[in-house]
Amino acid sequence: MQNFTPRQGLPLRRQGARDNRCMSSASEDRAAGDGRDRDQEGRARNARPRDGLGRPLPYGEHGVGRQPEGVVRRPEESVAEAQTLLDAGKPFHAHEVFEDAWKSGPEEERGLWRGLAQLAVGLTHAARGNVTGGVRLLRRGAGAVEEWAAVGARAEPYGMDLSGVVAWARELAAEVERESVAIDAEARAPRLSSRTADG
Repeated sequence: MQNFTPRQGLPLRRQGARDNRCMSSASEDRAAGDGRDRDQEGRARNARPRDGLGRPLPYGEHGVGRQPEGVVRRPEESVAEAQTLLDAGKPFHAHEVFEDAWKSGPEEERGLWRGLAQLAVGLTHAARGNVTGGVRLLRRGAGAVEEWAAVGARAEPYGMDLSGVVAWARELAAEVERESVAIDAEARAPRLSSRTADG
């Protein structure tokens, strides 16, 4: 393809649009024919097996079962299921439970569930050794949960000790930032319930 300048009669904007169409078509061809697990639109289907921290494993290896997506649970069930997964060292899976609650719950609770999902993803990244991502998400999630509790004036919704969870996240973020090493997600899992907030 010949490059034209605006003086030669073809505006650069139009040229860019033409180039983008060509690139888009080439990208679609690569996505469809490169052997990656993609649907017709080129989106990932996420069928690869995953480890306990949600990292993709090579095809054919045995992975950890995924959480079903889009499950509508009562809030207490979401808390209990997430705690079970956190206790098992599966914060990535716990984040999926929180994400379901965030997407299916009432509008006024979405900030809470989104913040909890961010905390679980922060723990996931910290366990994977991604210090920057872990610290950032732990702090962001702590801020979101703290803000939700302050605005909603609910410190213990569904039996959760939000001030304890926020303190846990901030302490862990400081430790991960200071030590710069991967952590054990199971050993460092938060206690969501106010009855066991000391862990």
